[in-house]
Amino acid sequence: MRILVVEDEPRLAASLRAGLVAEGHAVDVAGDGAEALWFAEEHDYAVIVLDVMLPVLDGLEVCRRLRARRDWTPVVMLTARDTDADAVSGLDVGADDYVTKPFSFDVLLARLRSLARRGVTERPAVLAVGDLALDPATHEVRRGSAVVEVTAREFAVLELLLRNRDLVVSKEQLLGAVWGFDFDGDPNVVEVYVARLRRKVDRPFGTATIETVRGSGYRVRTVAP
Repeated sequence: MRILVVEDEPRLAASLRAGLVAEGHAVDVAGDGAEALWFAEEHDYAVIVLDVMLPVLDGLEVCRRLRARRDWTPVVMLTARDTDADAVSGLDVGADDYVTKPFSFDVLLARLRSLARRGVTERPAVLAVGDLALDPATHEVRRGSAVVEVTAREFAVLELLLRNRDLVVSKEQLLGAVWGFDFDGDPNVVEVYVARLRRKVDRPFGTATIETVRGSGYRVRTVAP
């Protein structure tokens, strides 16, 4: 597959390119945000690896502009910062995943393969199932006309479930996307956050949007069973 790597640190860019080429991929490298937008407009990519801290235009702005022009190429953001706010900022502007530096090349490669398998699909600005709506741009969750207050990580969990509605999302997928694959805390944290979300978006409204699929993970259905 053809991959665009957007990274201004020459050694890391060269290392990523060499590793991806060794895996049989075609790789273009952009050193700043403006160059990245030019590459993305001129060529079709299976996935884009996008650093957050870039000259000219940062990675968040690059991703925002890609989505604004309806370019839905999967994006993995690279960041040296590891906070909820940074993770959510990337997801809010339309990134599909993020990896915190330093990272394992094998883990990055696995994430790229996963995103490439999904393919390029247009995503709505607001994610909705029934009267539950999540707006990545405004970071707002609503149930009908009621605003539901959620934390940054609760938002990230709910967004992943809504983006994959009707599909089972495993606990491992949630851990990797929201907490990072290098998370070494209590894996039951996923159950804790799903329970919190149910108390906020389901229970007060007499609904059961988030379904547990025993032994597999969680699912949000577009049509109730």
